[in-house]
Amino acid sequence: MKKFLIVGLGNIGVEYVNTRHNIGFKIVDFIAQQEAVSFETVKLGALATYKIKGRTVLLLKPNTYMNLSGKALKYWMDKENIPKENILVITDDLNLPFGTIRIKPKGSDGGHNGLKNIQLILNSTEYPRFRFGISDQFKKGQQVDYVLGEWQAEEQEQLKSRYEVAAAVINSFVLSGLSETMNAFNGK
Repeated sequence: MKKFLIVGLGNIGVEYVNTRHNIGFKIVDFIAQQEAVSFETVKLGALATYKIKGRTVLLLKPNTYMNLSGKALKYWMDKENIPKENILVITDDLNLPFGTIRIKPKGSDGGHNGLKNIQLILNSTEYPRFRFGISDQFKKGQQVDYVLGEWQAEEQEQLKSRYEVAAAVINSFVLSGLSETMNAFNGK
């Protein structure tokens, strides 16, 4: 049976729940709700599991804080014997317009501390990632406040439909593979 590890990046704590940086957590929360599964606290995070057409999907929200996300990813990857190509890391991206999706098989960390740590722990830049655009609508020197800031009301309204698209991305990745998913969803 094929297994997939979908890792939503974010920070634990009530003060981070609705921040732009936590879009990875929000997307896996949405998928868990759609699949009617609950997260349970496990070693280095919260995990929810569901099956789709003979495949097992593990949704992971690391509780290591963003900067140490690689530790949780690597632990569950090894524990469940999941190959790198069956991992998808969901993260926010300042370089993409709000709600834009970019799926890639590899790449740089783009200055993102969660991806930096994953790259360090895996000793590789070759692992699939799903970048969700949060835009760059902040003044010079305000990047941290913007990323750790909450969504505007208008963005929150638009997020509802973007979560649906994000869930479709995950299903496509699990059922059709990375290449087909990139062709179908990049730039959407």
